[in-house]
Amino acid sequence: MASPRDPVADLRRIAFLLERANEATYRVRAFRSAATKIAEISDEELTARAAEGTLGEISGVGTVTARCIAESLAGEEPVYLRRLGSTEGLDLPGAAGKLRDALRGDLHCHSDWSDGGSPIEEMALAAVELGHEYLVLTDHSPRLTVARGLTAARLRKQLDYVARLNDQLPDGFRILTGIEVDILDDGSLDQEDALLERLDVVVGSVHSKLRDESPRMTKRMVNAIANPHLDVLGHMTGRKVAAPGEGDRGHRAGRTRPPSTFDLDKVIAAVVEHGKAIEINSRPDRLDPPKRMLTVAVEAGCLFSVDTDAHAPGQLDWLGFGCERAAMCNVPIDRVVNTWSMDRLLEWTADHAGKEA
Repeated sequence: MASPRDPVADLRRIAFLLERANEATYRVRAFRSAATKIAEISDEELTARAAEGTLGEISGVGTVTARCIAESLAGEEPVYLRRLGSTEGLDLPGAAGKLRDALRGDLHCHSDWSDGGSPIEEMALAAVELGHEYLVLTDHSPRLTVARGLTAARLRKQLDYVARLNDQLPDGFRILTGIEVDILDDGSLDQEDALLERLDVVVGSVHSKLRDESPRMTKRMVNAIANPHLDVLGHMTGRKVAAPGEGDRGHRAGRTRPPSTFDLDKVIAAVVEHGKAIEINSRPDRLDPPKRMLTVAVEAGCLFSVDTDAHAPGQLDWLGFGCERAAMCNVPIDRVVNTWSMDRLLEWTADHAGKEA
């Protein structure tokens, strides 16, 4: 008889691959919740229940998850996991693959402190498994109440929490402190300057009044880019596109949104002048900026950051989508700031932001 597998690890791997495939949140939650439940139960009890056929009587364990647990305990790779693994996709070709291999981290992700679905620890450990050297935690700022944006007090607590957590994570990996700060109507940033100065990386994004007239949106974005605390301009057009997969019911792939209008040349000129970076957002429902804008930014000499904007661990593996778009638009690898070492990245943010190095 084959040696038992780890059913908790198998269930979590299934959840990760479902997230990566942009499947519905309720389906991901079923596997992740089942993993949490059985992690509290002894191997002996699980084995006995599998023999008796009573795994499904455990609170939070359904018919499908019970079958996966039983297969794991029998030493078999669960059929559900095997099917998901067979559809993971091929390695990225050519320039896209070289860029993906060069990436050392991700500068945009969310945890359950704001509108993410998982604790900071789970996001960090998923990043470690993907080979990242760093992950920037960028939960939302106060004004985005629908996303449980962090007040100044909550952000201070998070900074203390991350400092403690970094002491417990594997050597060679670090969570960098950050925020996805709202760009307000006048281009100011939605958080206290003193706190923004403490952060390693600040991503600034427009989340409101996305249909502002072009002159007003242009001024708003240019003012934000000139702010010494902003490092990366996040999902610059704010668009939503149809994406493959069923998606999160709260962020349904079918909900499209046209891009904001602004003077692209002025915005890109500000990015270059102030030494900031434009995010290449890898979310399948964003893929922002559009290729036509990305090409203009490349020709202007912009810096870039290829990020996932992940709200769950499996979504951290979406970097390939951004790499494919970057390769199509001939983005030079050395101008992608998250191919840089952590020290070089932090020197860059400190230098142009006037932060303490």
